[in-house]
Amino acid sequence: MILVNIIMVAFFRKLQLVFASVILIATSIAFVLEIKHMVEIRDVNLPDLLLLFIYLEVIGMVTSYWRTQTIRLTYPLFIAITALSRLIILQKKDIDPSTLVYEAGAILLLAIAIVILKFRRSKFLGIKLDKDEL
Repeated sequence: MILVNIIMVAFFRKLQLVFASVILIATSIAFVLEIKHMVEIRDVNLPDLLLLFIYLEVIGMVTSYWRTQTIRLTYPLFIAITALSRLIILQKKDIDPSTLVYEAGAILLLAIAIVILKFRRSKFLGIKLDKDEL
């Protein structure tokens, strides 16, 4: 029974790495295609740059996962903040202003989550974490 568990864990670990590789390759292709598109139309806008930044964060998240076999929560949070910012910029100007309040609130909540995660590991608060929590 233990041998079966070891084999299954190893199989799923390899499967995760294969999927992470697929994500890395697909994101790299999307990054190059976006740059090609900007060159073709000879125009670069803030939403385009934010999209490239999102691709860069995804690549960073995958390489970090490959190296440590864990995903740091800050990467998805940064990606979410950037995606929300891009969404706000892309929206039409004649939208209801209350929509922007909800989106700004979402960005604020994500920023607070990042600050809490950073302070959680800080010696400033005097909180000692178990090795499993680091």
